[in-house]
Amino acid sequence: MSLKDRLLEDMKAAMKDKDLIRKNTVQMARAAILQVEKDNKVTLDDEGVIEVISKEVKKRKDVLPEYEKSGRQDLIDNLNKEIEVLMGYLPEQLSEEQLDEIVKITIQEVGASSMKDMGKVMAAIMPKTKGRADGKTINALVKKYLA
Repeated sequence: MSLKDRLLEDMKAAMKDKDLIRKNTVQMARAAILQVEKDNKVTLDDEGVIEVISKEVKKRKDVLPEYEKSGRQDLIDNLNKEIEVLMGYLPEQLSEEQLDEIVKITIQEVGASSMKDMGKVMAAIMPKTKGRADGKTINALVKKYLA
């Protein structure tokens, strides 16, 4: 079963279970996927769907600090539930140790020695970690080793 089919089935199940947050989250993810397909006139495979879902997770994680500043616990809880639902569709996330190892190996492969090589290192790492790690975390690790 493709990821798009799984999203559809999960949305139907959430509707039957009257799980409003899950239904709305899956519906928003499906809408984002459809938008990308229409804009680019393509049909996304599972890898493309994972990319769209990763962006949706990133959007939610980016607004979380703003919600925390506002002190609206209900919104924070909803956002965390949405992130949790979306993470269920992504491949297993890399651990800190695994990421650390990938960063070290990639820096050696690229031959990076200073912060000037940051772009080369990031360009080499991102395809290896696509959908399995947060870009900010990777960026921080690369800076740690190149600084």
